[in-house]
Amino acid sequence: MLQLIKKDRNTKARAGKLRTAHGEIDSPFFMPVGTNATVKTLSFEDLLEFDTQIVLSNTYHLFLRPGLDVIGEAGGLHEFMSWNGPILTDSGGYQVFSLAKLRKLTDGGVQFQSHYDGSLQFFTPEKVVDIQNVLGSDIMMPLDECAPYPCSREQAEESVKRTALWAKQSREYFLKTQKKKERQYQFGIVQGATFKDLRERSAQQILEVGFDGYAIGGVSVGEPVPIMFETLDWVLPFLPEDQPRYLMGIGLPDQIVKAVGEGVDMFDTCIPTRYGRHGSAFTRKGRIVVRNAAYIKDFGPIDEACDCRVCKKYTRSYIRHLLNSGEILGLALITYHNVYFYVNLMRQIRDAIANDRYWEFQKEFLEMFRSELEPSTV
Repeated sequence: MLQLIKKDRNTKARAGKLRTAHGEIDSPFFMPVGTNATVKTLSFEDLLEFDTQIVLSNTYHLFLRPGLDVIGEAGGLHEFMSWNGPILTDSGGYQVFSLAKLRKLTDGGVQFQSHYDGSLQFFTPEKVVDIQNVLGSDIMMPLDECAPYPCSREQAEESVKRTALWAKQSREYFLKTQKKKERQYQFGIVQGATFKDLRERSAQQILEVGFDGYAIGGVSVGEPVPIMFETLDWVLPFLPEDQPRYLMGIGLPDQIVKAVGEGVDMFDTCIPTRYGRHGSAFTRKGRIVVRNAAYIKDFGPIDEACDCRVCKKYTRSYIRHLLNSGEILGLALITYHNVYFYVNLMRQIRDAIANDRYWEFQKEFLEMFRSELEPSTV
């Protein structure tokens, strides 16, 4: 699935291509989060305008609403949402544990109450594969158990054990039900919370099952950032060089830049859209809160170094006015810029790797970028 093209001389950063049924993806890459088959406030024409390569959708949410009967009759998720590029669907496991009510967890699966209508549902490893087969995503994730932060060692061990069991069941069922003409890929997920030996055990168990790519789960769940990068140090040495490496659910731009330098290929996060909805924008120097009074008469762009259409045309003053007036356009403009910032950052990262200057790029970016340039309203 992954063709490695270039490794940076001075870091572990690498560039490659992932080939899917709906097109090639240049790595490293960022996936805008389209939980409900849409990236909030943006059209897919917006995403194509700045060469978004792949989007992420959510199995849990789409299963509950609009439901598989609707998406199946539409011809699958690509047809339903009018997006012809690659799609990754996560398993919905995290949402089951974070959103659903009255959960009952067994080795056979998880029973939960929908947070939409209270209906009782039951996810098994096989059912989650069936759902994603109907969705027709290019990359699917298996059902796993994400331990919370903080958690006891006993909780983490149980999570690792159940994730390995479900991974084996998911993979066997996936291979049995896979249609060759509609080629999909399935990634395994490494768990283990903040325990080094459990992370290593989980990595070994998931690799024994054998997947098309590997994800590091159970991060960005509230743990301090240094612990997240410790987890990377523990897990990455176990992951094959010739398969994609996916760090799930992170993160801020500086975190992505650091993780690429450690050898990660794939990222997703709702940060650019969520921060945008709260009036925060990303710039090459860090995050600014456009809602703040400091921008009442600021007639410059969000980021002078940015060439997106929002920065070319609209001022901080105008966007601030829209945000504070409750106008939807304000949310759309700032979100467009933020998602563009992430997609364009990945393009800059790939260029730096191609030219053997990733160490210099990382150093320059981290010296300039500040995650907390201003107090946040988020």
